[in-house]
Amino acid sequence: MMSIMQLAARFAARQTDPVSVAEETLARIAACEDHAIFTCFTPERALAEARAASRRIGEGRPRGLLDGIPTAWKDLFDLAGLPTWAGSKVLSEVPAERDAAVVANLAAAGAVTVGKVNMTEFAYSGLGLNPHFGTPRNAHGTDRVPGGSSSGSAVAVARGLVPAAIGTDTGGSVRIPAALNGIVGYKSTAGRYGMAGVFPLSQTLDSLGVFSHTVEDAVLVDAAMRGVVTPALPRRPPAGVRLFIPTNIVFDECEPAVRANFEAAIERLARAGAVIERGAIPAFDEIARLNAAHGAIITAEAYALHRGRVEGDEAARMDHRVASRLRLGARITLVDYLAVIFARRRLIAETDARLGDGFVAFPTVPITAPPIVPLEQDETLFNAANARLLRNTGLGNFLHWCGVSLPSGADAAGMPTALLLSGPAGRDEALLSLALGCEPLVRAA
Repeated sequence: MMSIMQLAARFAARQTDPVSVAEETLARIAACEDHAIFTCFTPERALAEARAASRRIGEGRPRGLLDGIPTAWKDLFDLAGLPTWAGSKVLSEVPAERDAAVVANLAAAGAVTVGKVNMTEFAYSGLGLNPHFGTPRNAHGTDRVPGGSSSGSAVAVARGLVPAAIGTDTGGSVRIPAALNGIVGYKSTAGRYGMAGVFPLSQTLDSLGVFSHTVEDAVLVDAAMRGVVTPALPRRPPAGVRLFIPTNIVFDECEPAVRANFEAAIERLARAGAVIERGAIPAFDEIARLNAAHGAIITAEAYALHRGRVEGDEAARMDHRVASRLRLGARITLVDYLAVIFARRRLIAETDARLGDGFVAFPTVPITAPPIVPLEQDETLFNAANARLLRNTGLGNFLHWCGVSLPSGADAAGMPTALLLSGPAGRDEALLSLALGCEPLVRAA
């Protein structure tokens, strides 16, 4: 599958058309041996949208670069006429009456919806395993985890089934699977898009994001999700940009290849003029202490949302690993929860002041994708690997950051590594502009 920009160029040159691309996309998905990537297809909708896009392009009035582009949605987003399963078997089968707000925005830009993709049940794991719909296999190793919770979104793009997919990120659920599958993953600032029609996990931390082959494609999708047809975002080279590299937490238990590829990328950025600064971010250590003493925000809010399910008969039909982790929220008191919420406000302000106009860089995840089978057989190992994968990205969610995960190479087994660029809340355009300029250097081997 080509990138969005490549497909748009072919549409403009009349070298192909949206109907042909939609038919090829649906055929490619149907022929894929990994049946766990998609939870449902929408061929009638896809072909109707493709035909409309083809007419507009043929008449010289395309809606923009996304007109006719195949897109897939994590199964947390409402699609009119379909149930929203959220990776589970316990939710109502009542079809959604209308598209989620961001789905409607992309449809208005001409994007072609081909279906919904798989995910961890209720978006509550960074590994991507799902016993109900199956576990999508990592695009670079069929024995490896895809990452979660937006597992199907990442694998669908990495395997070339669609040029773009949309996911959610509460603790790393866009950036982690993007990193493990070797593609770009953009996590927006929480609140950047309308959340109507998106099944929640944490009202405080939930954000949306884009999976794509390039940052340029992510910029296009981000704009359309906000109702902007033609984004005007400059490519900012790294020269003169201050990149802060934390020395605490994020490199703990980091695999040698992950660190080596990260440092090589930082050296290339420094040679291009980036101003590299290293030091501790005190908030990182305090976040760890707060979570240990009081419990995590996501744990409290997820339990509040799912209490009736995990304490009732429905729990028997849930992934037991998800249900047991959700029940941990019962231990968190209102006093504990508020202590973390109030401390979060202070830590965001302190860290933003420390960063100023700079950005943060560290490995997206400290390890490459681990094998699936041992994690399915050993719950202790599962929980340890899950915590390890979520650790770096979760810091950004707590501190209200936006982030872009960029492929940085691979280990000796060919499993991808990634570098995460992050910025304070609301600096999405500045971050994406920088990511556009840094991407070639981070990817360089």
